[in-house]
Amino acid sequence: MEQIVTYLSAEQIAERVKALGAELHKDYQGKRPVIVIVLKGSFVFAADLVRAIDLNHLRVDFLAVRSYGEGTESSGVVQIVADLTRPIEDEDVIVVEDIVDTGLTLNYLLDLLQTRKPKSLKICALLHKPSRTRVQVPIDYLGFTIEDKFVVGYGLDFAERYRNLPFIGVLQRT
Repeated sequence: MEQIVTYLSAEQIAERVKALGAELHKDYQGKRPVIVIVLKGSFVFAADLVRAIDLNHLRVDFLAVRSYGEGTESSGVVQIVADLTRPIEDEDVIVVEDIVDTGLTLNYLLDLLQTRKPKSLKICALLHKPSRTRVQVPIDYLGFTIEDKFVVGYGLDFAERYRNLPFIGVLQRT
Protein backbone atom coordinates (compact mmCIF):
# COMPACT_ATOMS: atom_id res chain seq x y z
CA MET A 1 0.00 0.00 0.00
CA GLU A 2 1.20 3.50 -0.81
CA GLN A 3 0.58 6.77 0.94
CA ILE A 4 1.37 10.29 -0.30
CA VAL A 5 2.46 12.88 2.26
CA THR A 6 2.48 16.53 1.15
CA TYR A 7 6.02 17.88 0.75
CA LEU A 8 5.36 21.11 -1.19
CA SER A 9 1.85 22.52 -1.24
CA ALA A 10 0.07 23.73 -4.36
CA GLU A 11 0.31 27.28 -2.94
CA GLN A 12 4.08 27.06 -2.38
CA ILE A 13 4.57 25.77 -5.91
CA ALA A 14 2.34 28.45 -7.48
CA GLU A 15 4.20 31.22 -5.67
CA ARG A 16 7.62 29.94 -6.75
CA VAL A 17 6.53 29.35 -10.37
CA LYS A 18 5.24 32.92 -10.54
CA ALA A 19 8.64 34.17 -9.28
CA LEU A 20 10.50 32.03 -11.84
CA GLY A 21 8.27 33.42 -14.58
CA ALA A 22 9.12 36.96 -13.48
CA GLU A 23 12.87 36.15 -13.55
CA LEU A 24 12.60 34.69 -17.04
CA HIS A 25 10.54 37.67 -18.22
CA LYS A 26 13.24 40.05 -16.98
CA ASP A 27 16.15 38.04 -18.42
CA TYR A 28 14.56 37.45 -21.84
CA GLN A 29 13.02 40.89 -22.40
CA GLY A 30 13.35 41.73 -26.11
CA LYS A 31 14.30 38.15 -27.01
CA ARG A 32 12.31 35.25 -28.46
CA PRO A 33 13.22 32.26 -26.30
CA VAL A 34 12.42 28.68 -27.15
CA ILE A 35 11.06 26.79 -24.16
CA VAL A 36 12.02 23.12 -24.49
CA ILE A 37 9.81 21.08 -22.20
CA VAL A 38 11.18 17.71 -21.13
CA LEU A 39 8.25 15.28 -21.10
CA LYS A 40 6.47 13.77 -19.39
CA GLY A 41 7.25 14.95 -15.89
CA SER A 42 7.65 18.64 -16.70
CA PHE A 43 4.36 19.23 -18.49
CA VAL A 44 2.38 20.59 -15.51
CA PHE A 45 5.24 22.79 -14.29
CA ALA A 46 5.93 24.02 -17.83
CA ALA A 47 2.28 24.87 -18.50
CA ASP A 48 2.16 27.04 -15.39
CA LEU A 49 5.62 28.48 -16.06
CA VAL A 50 4.98 29.63 -19.65
CA ARG A 51 1.80 31.37 -18.50
CA ALA A 52 3.90 33.17 -15.85
CA ILE A 53 6.43 34.45 -18.41
CA ASP A 54 5.03 37.74 -19.66
CA LEU A 55 6.58 37.68 -23.14
CA ASN A 56 4.62 37.83 -26.38
CA HIS A 57 7.26 36.04 -28.41
CA LEU A 58 8.23 32.68 -27.05
CA ARG A 59 8.11 29.33 -28.74
CA VAL A 60 7.38 26.03 -27.04
CA ASP A 61 8.71 22.66 -28.14
CA PHE A 62 8.88 19.25 -26.52
CA LEU A 63 11.48 16.57 -25.98
CA ALA A 64 10.52 13.25 -24.45
CA VAL A 65 13.07 11.12 -22.64
CA ARG A 66 12.97 8.08 -20.43
CA SER A 67 15.44 6.99 -17.76
CA TYR A 68 13.34 5.59 -14.91
CA GLY A 69 11.12 2.90 -16.36
CA GLU A 70 8.86 1.46 -13.68
CA GLY A 71 11.17 1.93 -10.68
CA THR A 72 12.13 4.70 -8.29
CA GLU A 73 15.81 4.75 -9.33
CA SER A 74 17.15 6.15 -12.59
CA SER A 75 18.48 3.45 -14.87
CA GLY A 76 21.25 5.82 -15.97
CA VAL A 77 20.38 5.06 -19.59
CA VAL A 78 18.71 7.99 -21.35
CA GLN A 79 16.40 7.16 -24.20
CA ILE A 80 15.02 9.88 -26.51
CA VAL A 81 11.37 8.99 -27.03
CA ALA A 82 10.38 12.11 -29.04
CA ASP A 83 12.63 14.80 -30.49
CA LEU A 84 12.15 18.53 -31.10
CA THR A 85 9.93 19.47 -34.02
CA ARG A 86 11.99 22.49 -35.18
CA PRO A 87 15.68 23.47 -35.21
CA ILE A 88 17.11 25.51 -32.33
CA GLU A 89 20.21 26.87 -34.10
CA ASP A 90 20.88 30.51 -33.10
CA GLU A 91 17.95 30.43 -30.64
CA ASP A 92 17.90 31.30 -26.94
CA VAL A 93 16.83 27.96 -25.45
CA ILE A 94 15.46 27.33 -21.97
CA VAL A 95 15.18 23.65 -21.06
CA VAL A 96 12.37 23.06 -18.56
CA GLU A 97 12.90 19.99 -16.39
CA ASP A 98 10.84 18.65 -13.51
CA ILE A 99 13.67 17.37 -11.32
CA VAL A 100 17.45 17.23 -11.43
CA ASP A 101 18.39 14.12 -9.51
CA THR A 102 21.65 12.44 -10.56
CA GLY A 103 22.19 14.98 -13.34
CA LEU A 104 22.80 12.18 -15.86
CA THR A 105 19.68 12.80 -17.96
CA LEU A 106 20.10 16.56 -18.06
CA ASN A 107 23.82 16.31 -18.81
CA TYR A 108 23.00 14.04 -21.75
CA LEU A 109 20.34 16.47 -23.00
CA LEU A 110 22.64 19.48 -22.67
CA ASP A 111 25.34 17.71 -24.69
CA LEU A 112 22.76 16.74 -27.32
CA LEU A 113 21.24 20.22 -27.56
CA GLN A 114 24.66 21.93 -27.71
CA THR A 115 25.39 20.03 -30.94
CA ARG A 116 22.41 21.87 -32.45
CA LYS A 117 24.17 25.24 -31.97
CA PRO A 118 21.72 27.32 -29.92
CA LYS A 119 22.68 30.95 -29.24
CA SER A 120 22.25 30.25 -25.51
CA LEU A 121 21.17 27.26 -23.47
CA LYS A 122 19.79 27.62 -19.93
CA ILE A 123 18.13 25.22 -17.51
CA CYS A 124 14.98 25.85 -15.49
CA ALA A 125 14.21 23.04 -13.05
CA LEU A 126 11.39 22.79 -10.58
CA LEU A 127 13.30 20.54 -8.17
CA HIS A 128 16.91 19.68 -7.40
CA LYS A 129 18.14 16.82 -5.19
CA PRO A 130 21.81 17.72 -4.62
CA SER A 131 22.45 14.68 -2.41
CA ARG A 132 21.95 12.40 -5.45
CA THR A 133 24.17 14.34 -7.85
CA ARG A 134 26.55 12.24 -9.91
CA VAL A 135 27.15 14.82 -12.65
CA GLN A 136 27.07 18.57 -11.98
CA VAL A 137 24.78 20.47 -14.34
CA PRO A 138 24.20 24.22 -14.31
CA ILE A 139 20.70 25.05 -13.09
CA ASP A 140 20.07 28.66 -14.03
CA TYR A 141 16.53 28.91 -12.64
CA LEU A 142 15.51 26.67 -9.74
CA GLY A 143 12.22 26.20 -7.97
CA PHE A 144 13.18 24.20 -4.88
CA THR A 145 16.08 22.22 -3.46
CA ILE A 146 14.73 19.07 -1.82
CA GLU A 147 15.91 16.21 0.33
CA ASP A 148 16.62 12.75 -1.02
CA LYS A 149 13.02 11.56 -1.10
CA PHE A 150 11.05 10.03 -3.96
CA VAL A 151 8.45 12.65 -4.84
CA VAL A 152 5.33 12.52 -6.98
CA GLY A 153 2.64 14.91 -8.09
CA TYR A 154 2.54 18.13 -10.11
CA GLY A 155 3.61 16.11 -13.16
CA LEU A 156 6.02 13.72 -11.44
CA ASP A 157 5.00 10.09 -11.38
CA PHE A 158 5.58 6.65 -10.00
CA ALA A 159 4.92 4.06 -12.71
CA GLU A 160 2.74 6.62 -14.55
CA ARG A 161 0.59 7.36 -11.49
CA TYR A 162 0.12 10.49 -9.34
CA ARG A 163 1.03 13.05 -12.05
CA ASN A 164 -2.33 14.77 -11.54
CA LEU A 165 -1.81 15.67 -7.87
CA PRO A 166 -1.85 19.49 -7.44
CA PHE A 167 1.00 19.31 -4.90
CA ILE A 168 4.31 17.49 -4.59
CA GLY A 169 4.23 14.63 -2.16
CA VAL A 170 6.54 11.99 -0.82
CA LEU A 171 5.64 8.46 -1.79
CA GLN A 172 5.65 6.22 1.25
CA ARG A 173 5.03 2.50 1.13
CA THR A 174 3.21 1.13 4.13
